[in-house]
Amino acid sequence: MIEVRRADHRGHGEHGWLTSHHTFSFGDYYDPAQQGFGDLRVINEDVIRGGGGFAAHPHRDMEIVTYVLAGALRHQDSMGHGSVIAAGDVQRMTAGTGVVHSEHNASAHTPVHLFQMWVHPDRPGHTPEYEQFTPPLKDRRGRFQVLVSGHPADSGLHWHQDARLLTADLARGETVSLRLAAQRMAYLHVIYGQIVTCGETLKTGDGARLIETGEISFAAAIDSAILLFDLRAPRPWIR
Repeated sequence: MIEVRRADHRGHGEHGWLTSHHTFSFGDYYDPAQQGFGDLRVINEDVIRGGGGFAAHPHRDMEIVTYVLAGALRHQDSMGHGSVIAAGDVQRMTAGTGVVHSEHNASAHTPVHLFQMWVHPDRPGHTPEYEQFTPPLKDRRGRFQVLVSGHPADSGLHWHQDARLLTADLARGETVSLRLAAQRMAYLHVIYGQIVTCGETLKTGDGARLIETGEISFAAAIDSAILLFDLRAPRPWIR
């Protein structure tokens, strides 16, 4: 089963220094039908203008991943980390028992374009953690690359949940496939391009819930990039 969520149905916030699109309810955007998908709670696509940013604010009991597409983001937190997340970098933060952090555009002039994604942890009360890496571009061309996973054997960063965040860059005409194991489901987000899957065509900013679909193929009608969350299926989908 596939349930498509079009880009223009997402929540939209325009704040002068910040343009945001929210796949699920977040901040001032509330839709009772869009409260997340299983353990996936947030997919925010943000563009922060030069000199803008989020002042210090707290989080707890959430796995927070930031993926920068263009520009650079400056991060500071109460764990003592201070870093710049450049284009192509992925950052993972376990908020756990409590973290305060700030995020600002590292440039006074160039916008930073990023995705921030939240996943519920496997339990409350983890010790706060921080990781950052630059995934090799070659490892996502025409195939899935693991960005974050709850399985120690996987490459990439590691969070406290039985879930994986994957990405793939597909040239026009390329296809990549994933088999969803029993009692698993997936969420697809098209970063850019045009993807055909399960009989549906999805374009830039579109997303889709994928439930009980077994082997899933993603075909690129034009050059495309996608994010895919491989998630455990909560009831009532478990059979």
